[in-house]
Amino acid sequence: MELELLKFPIGRWKSKLVYRESEVREWIQDIAELPEQLEMLLKNVTENQLDCRYRPDGWTIRQVIHHIPDSHMNGYIRHKLTITQVEPTINPYLESVWATLEDVKTVPVHVSLQLLKSLHLRWSVFLNSLDPEEYVREYIHPEHQRKISIQESIGMYSWHGRHHLGHIKNAIENPF
Repeated sequence: MELELLKFPIGRWKSKLVYRESEVREWIQDIAELPEQLEMLLKNVTENQLDCRYRPDGWTIRQVIHHIPDSHMNGYIRHKLTITQVEPTINPYLESVWATLEDVKTVPVHVSLQLLKSLHLRWSVFLNSLDPEEYVREYIHPEHQRKISIQESIGMYSWHGRHHLGHIKNAIENPF
């Protein structure tokens, strides 16, 4: 399998200028359903398989599982800041460094799965409570040096979850 497909099993995220309310609602549903999809994908994975990689020099399944709630906690906070402040500047984080910290190495993955379930319940309830006019509110991402709307961000996090489901599926079927 070529490296680009291993890196981006569902393709790269593509921003648009206009988002339909119906697609934003679908993305919110993706966010709500991700914990269950991840749990189903992992139900027969062994402890040894958790240390398999989805590509050469890529993260292990274990790292990906811990990364998803790390990333999505940041997303949830970014969305809440954007609703409660005017164009807040968010705080980026070094995900590649976070993926090497001790909690990722030693905490059982079921802890991150439980965290993801709780987080996604709160996040999806929050997102479903928003009026469509609020989707256009923006935060400033200093790393990307641009404003990102809540609707674009919801799409990115929907994509992010499906992207990592693809990584895990690849690592289970064709480990490195």
